Amino acid sequence: MRFTVYNIPGLLVTAAVVVSSSSSSSHASFIQTKHIHNHYRSQSQTSPSFQPLHPQYASVTAAVNGDANTDSSINNNNNNIRLSVEEKAKTVISVCTSGTLCTTSSTHDDIAGAPFGSFVDYVLDDDGFPVLLMNEMSMHTINIASAGGENALVSLFTQLDAKSSNKNNKEGQDISRCSLTGTIQRIDPDTAEDIDAIRMRYSIRHSYADQVMDSPKFAFYRLIPKRVYFVGGFGVLAKWVDVEDYRDAAPDILANEASDIVARLNREHADDLVLTAKHLLKCEEELEGLRVTNVDRLGMDIRVTTRGKRRRNNKLTTDEFRIGFRIPVISVEDAKSEVLKIFQEAWEKGNGYTWETDEDGDDEVPIMKIAEDSLG
Repeated sequence: MRFTVYNIPGLLVTAAVVVSSSSSSSHASFIQTKHIHNHYRSQSQTSPSFQPLHPQYASVTAAVNGDANTDSSINNNNNNIRLSVEEKAKTVISVCTSGTLCTTSSTHDDIAGAPFGSFVDYVLDDDGFPVLLMNEMSMHTINIASAGGENALVSLFTQLDAKSSNKNNKEGQDISRCSLTGTIQRIDPDTAEDIDAIRMRYSIRHSYADQVMDSPKFAFYRLIPKRVYFVGGFGVLAKWVDVEDYRDAAPDILANEASDIVARLNREHADDLVLTAKHLLKCEEELEGLRVTNVDRLGMDIRVTTRGKRRRNNKLTTDEFRIGFRIPVISVEDAKSEVLKIFQEAWEKGNGYTWETDEDGDDEVPIMKIAEDSLG
């Protein structure tokens, strides 16, 4: 058992995390965690020095949340609990290490001007702009030179790894992706101030780079984006992102571990997710499908499919909910603790435990419905 203590001026939040080595004992471990949480929760209610959570860290939450939009709040807690589009785009570009570089065909008259796609590896510079190591004999390099060199427009398309995403039963169209369109410039190793950092990053991310980066036939090229386009998945958010906002955004801290966290939640906490859907998301109809689709530092997304109870209205309805963390997390362990707190509250409500709340409902788990669809 491990205790995580969050010490914020005027605020002490203690969470117990029980790590079980077998899935068969995960529910028992979670029950044990519930009783520990109940103990601390009771203390917090009777202690005169305890203060509600949200007023203490509202400014912290606002500082890290970005410009997120609230679609439909289920409770009165209106804190921003979603990453901004700029942060989502920066996360996709940062997590990916390769993509499709689109140039304009120039070597054959019958396809001159047609888009030409090439698989390329890349790293990011300090502004989040992709840097590619390209061979002068590669078709995309030839196309760029023929189209005007540094004045040539190219597009780099990246998509989150399908293999890791498929752990969560996601199809290709259901995966976040991003396109950067702009000009591409050859980097002069004698004048570029960040050339050493680029070489080191490329060597770490792409093991073959050490064998070719000093060859006169290879050179580094930097893509300077003019437009950034982000797609969150099939049937969800798609938006052009301002380049300056993209440059200033930070990738999500859980990005590299998110798919593993989501897969584990769906695999080992099915019962807890059912309690969450019934008692926190207020899903009163028959559950047909239920899974976590995403986790980031601000919360998690849950997709719920229900069937109407009435004979004449038994259509399937799929809703996407956002459940926010009360405190933005800074590590995987913090994320696990926050998820357990959400499951804890669902368990308490399902078992008839109620606790005093303030008049504005600010101590409730922040929840909103972010998408809905009906079939039937």
